[in-house]
Amino acid sequence: MSDMSKQLIEGASYGPEALKIVCQAFEEAWTSIAGNFGDDPAVTEAARLKLANIILSFPHNQIKDAEQIKRSSLQIMALQYRAQPTSSGTGG
Repeated sequence: MSDMSKQLIEGASYGPEALKIVCQAFEEAWTSIAGNFGDDPAVTEAARLKLANIILSFPHNQIKDAEQIKRSSLQIMALQYRAQPTSSGTGG
């Protein structure tokens, strides 16, 4: 299965060190939230793409610390998901 989020990140115009930091931040951030998106490949891929786009939105000159990028991207992602109305109703 192709991972469009990895292709997106690896295709970004970063120097080798910044690319390493971005990839590390993405993988660590995804590892910490992956369980929240279930087993549907379409849902997980959409979430991974959202995370990748958030990370890629950071200014290039601020790509220095993977942990800071990870924390900031997770905060942004959480805020975006809280702001979205839920369309999948689970009866209860």
